[in-house]
Amino acid sequence: MALFVLFAFTTCVKVEPENDEKEIERVNVTKIKLTYDNKVILVEMLDNHSANDFLSLLPLELPFEDYNQTEKTTSLPSKLSTENAPSGMTPKTGDFSYYAPWGNLAVYYKDFSYSTGVIQLGTLVEGLDYLSKIEDGTIVTIEIYE
Repeated sequence: MALFVLFAFTTCVKVEPENDEKEIERVNVTKIKLTYDNKVILVEMLDNHSANDFLSLLPLELPFEDYNQTEKTTSLPSKLSTENAPSGMTPKTGDFSYYAPWGNLAVYYKDFSYSTGVIQLGTLVEGLDYLSKIEDGTIVTIEIYE
């Protein structure tokens, strides 16, 4: 009986976290920058197969186009891994994504509805205002941000 009481007591002890902060800063987050006409757009990359595959292609210089008055797109030199990727997502403003069926980047400057085949690679953290101003055919340099 004494063992049962001791066990019950130890399982009911509440342990308080040592850190009161609600958010814990991520360490070792890879950032990339998109540049054109002396404008800089910064993106924090996710850690997934598609994002890591994309990072392996950098640096790139690619022509961007507007699509559906919602996103800027460009074709990639090769398809990215879709291993462990969700079947789709609901893109939000600032999502840096890959559209697997066409093999292109899709960088959203407006929210959009659920789309099959879209995989999030990262999120814009700076320069969102510059994204919608990229004119069709503008060459954008994409590289690791140091």
